[in-house]
Amino acid sequence: MTKTQRLLAAVALAGAAAGFAAPAASAAVLPQGPLTLPDLPSAAPGMPEGATPGSVQEIGAKLNELNQLNQLTALPDHLAPVIAPVEPVLGLAGAIQ
Repeated sequence: MTKTQRLLAAVALAGAAAGFAAPAASAAVLPQGPLTLPDLPSAAPGMPEGATPGSVQEIGAKLNELNQLNQLTALPDHLAPVIAPVEPVLGLAGAIQ
């Protein structure tokens, strides 16, 4: 065996040992407690009254608004099947200008 082959064999054995040890380490039984919601954020000094959400539902509503705005960025993908048949004509109209 050359030095390179010995080195590769040592690395392979070390990797295999780590692969066998990882599942055994993660199989430890951990006590499970009830899930709790985090505390609502509090306003920093000097911030206006409405700057912090009043409830978890309010946070959910804000996230829903952001999701709707995010869907607008996908609008061109949804319109592509409608635009594709007309695209050659629109390209010619641009060339005529």
